[in-house]
Amino acid sequence: MNRTRLVLRHLALLLTLTIVYLVAGKLGLRLAFVHASATGVWAPTGIALAAFLTLGYEVWPAILCGAFLVNLTTAGTVATSIGISIGNTLEGVVGAYLVTRFAAGSRAFVRARDALRFAILAGMLATTVSPTIGITTLAVAGFARWADYGSIWLTWWLGDAVGALIVAPVLLLWTADPRLGWSRRQLLEAGALVATLVAAGVIVFGGALLPGIRNYPLEFLCMPFLLWAAFRFGPREVATAIVVLSVIAIWGTLHGFGPFVRDSENESLLLLQAFMGVTSVMSTALAVVVSERKHVEEQLRRLAVSDPLTGLANYRQLIEVLDAEIMRAQRNGRSFAILFFDLDGLKKINDRHGHLVGSRALCRLAEAMRASSRAIDTGARYGGDEFALILPETTEAAAWQVATRITERLAADREHPKLSVSAGVAEYPRDGDTVEVLLGVADRLLYEAKPHVPSRSARRA
Repeated sequence: MNRTRLVLRHLALLLTLTIVYLVAGKLGLRLAFVHASATGVWAPTGIALAAFLTLGYEVWPAILCGAFLVNLTTAGTVATSIGISIGNTLEGVVGAYLVTRFAAGSRAFVRARDALRFAILAGMLATTVSPTIGITTLAVAGFARWADYGSIWLTWWLGDAVGALIVAPVLLLWTADPRLGWSRRQLLEAGALVATLVAAGVIVFGGALLPGIRNYPLEFLCMPFLLWAAFRFGPREVATAIVVLSVIAIWGTLHGFGPFVRDSENESLLLLQAFMGVTSVMSTALAVVVSERKHVEEQLRRLAVSDPLTGLANYRQLIEVLDAEIMRAQRNGRSFAILFFDLDGLKKINDRHGHLVGSRALCRLAEAMRASSRAIDTGARYGGDEFALILPETTEAAAWQVATRITERLAADREHPKLSVSAGVAEYPRDGDTVEVLLGVADRLLYEAKPHVPSRSARRA
């Protein structure tokens, strides 16, 4: 039953991909001016490339069928349609192989180096396959003149190349991360970006600036909005902005507006597509560089405030969080607790089992702390084998319940050696109203809770 469901799901996927390819192909061939089978706008190349990179090579029948149907219903014979569809499919396979082999595959837009390799391998190199096979097939069959081979090839190649550079990135990026995850402020900013980008596109390619101005060279007006998307959002949003701008630009150019209009519609379209292809590569590469830098900054920030062994907050972050909790408690009048832990017998573990096992013991305690606390709690490695857990809006009694959960989790752990901890709790403002005092009280109570120090003011956890 499950196998049948998987087969049906796969067939539905292939059918959907075939239909999408067919529709995109028929729309693209409506702009075929130099030859019925060659257009400067060919989104199916990007669709096929993204499909191979995300779904795998096994979707080739859908690409082959879609390409065959597009060409069979356009011009030529069954034989020429088969030849062209083989070229279209092989182009996608070659592009996906090269990108996977040399540019991180579907993650090509994580690093700038891979993004540029994607542009070269998939956008410029692999896209020579389809026009070469396709036009040769048409010329041999007598549906294209050999004298026109060069002009048809250039149109075909440029349409495929721009399809790979504009359509494939937006599909790959949205497939990899379909969630928005934006705040209200970011949504408003994204809306403003889209509105102003569309306005700029209409001004440049729609003749909406002044009456009588149709072909002023104002394409540079679009660049600030792509830079805005690159610096404030990311590669996914830049790729989307490029698609939006490309649609406006194609419509305007074909209606005689914009800086790329020439006497020949095909020449106008080729100039526009060359501009959009270069703009896409540059804008996307910049967005990837900015995204890389933000990622590195975030890693550095995380390293600066976290313990490299356990991943918990380090001493510096512990002090900052305590300062913030004290200020918040002063505003809302609510207490909070700080729970101190000490891993019993760490030296014995190191001496008997080695320091790797001792380091693993510290990590096991950190894991127990994370699993036993809330998202708003902050766990930190105070130093050596001592740990702290800040519990906002928590009393001493509730803090001891957390300590009990941690102890029980360690006791249930089947990993050896067995671990136990000692604990002490300080509560704000009862035990102090400054960071230094609270830490001192918690540390003293922790020491008194050790097995060799009897005390009534602390408890063994």
